[in-house]
Amino acid sequence: MIKKRSFVNMEWIIHIKNFQSYLRIERGLSKNTIENYSYDIERLVSFLKENKIDVSPIKITEESVQQFIYAVSKQVNTRSQSRIISGLKSFFSYLIFEDLRSNNPLELIDSPKTGRKLPDTLSVEEIDNLIAAIDLSSSEGERNRAMIETLYGCGLRVSELITLKNSDLFFEEGFIKITGKGNKQRFVPISEVTQKYIEMYRETVRIHVNIQKGYEDTLFLNRRGRQLTRAMIFTIIKNLAVKIKLNKTISPHTLRHSFATHLLENGADLRSIQLMLGHESITTTEIYVHLDRKFLTNVLHSFHPRKNA
Repeated sequence: MIKKRSFVNMEWIIHIKNFQSYLRIERGLSKNTIENYSYDIERLVSFLKENKIDVSPIKITEESVQQFIYAVSKQVNTRSQSRIISGLKSFFSYLIFEDLRSNNPLELIDSPKTGRKLPDTLSVEEIDNLIAAIDLSSSEGERNRAMIETLYGCGLRVSELITLKNSDLFFEEGFIKITGKGNKQRFVPISEVTQKYIEMYRETVRIHVNIQKGYEDTLFLNRRGRQLTRAMIFTIIKNLAVKIKLNKTISPHTLRHSFATHLLENGADLRSIQLMLGHESITTTEIYVHLDRKFLTNVLHSFHPRKNA
């Protein structure tokens, strides 16, 4: 999880490892959340190294942290900036808790107001173009097509995709079993088209992979026979977007949001979308799904009892 080459000195590595253990054992946070916290700290220490600020997490000053936040504000949106500040505050609060620091260098730094941002979506045509751009002459091409079809066709989170097992596939029943946030399981419908591409990948590519011990049941594998990383999925989709000259910033989550939006636009009810996405509260689904004015107008005209009065 920690890239040693990115850090200023061993003190950072030691304290971050201890912080990770604290988050996992004391706070019971998920692996993905811990990775996000660690990534935010890694950005800080990479900044320190680039600017030749050789200082430990115990002695880093408020001024150095402010310089980092100012630099980050030029690189990321306000939502990402807010998350980075929150992650760093938690790290330094942990150091205070362990009596390693007496103050938090981010104490006076406020997170920017993010508001409510509706995620970008892709049109059906753009998704078709994205998939059509995959080079099927390579073994990775068959795998990548099956992965993108599954991301979009089932509305999965990227973490759910990379941990999907062969034993989670119930094609005869038309469902796949997904283990989502908090290890909560749900069954999601899977179309015959998506099933077809998964089977093609399994029968023509995966069968020839030298699968490493512990990954025998993992569906999507890298060339070394291991589970793919989230970063790899991001890279695959980003490269395809560049290839078709898509003028949008997209990620695996864009496909999940497009899945929900397209279902809603074609008449699916929010409750069904909520169940497929694995949201605990339908309020989350209402925020997540882009409720455009055209759709709401159509709902009114179709279902209001006095539409023809």
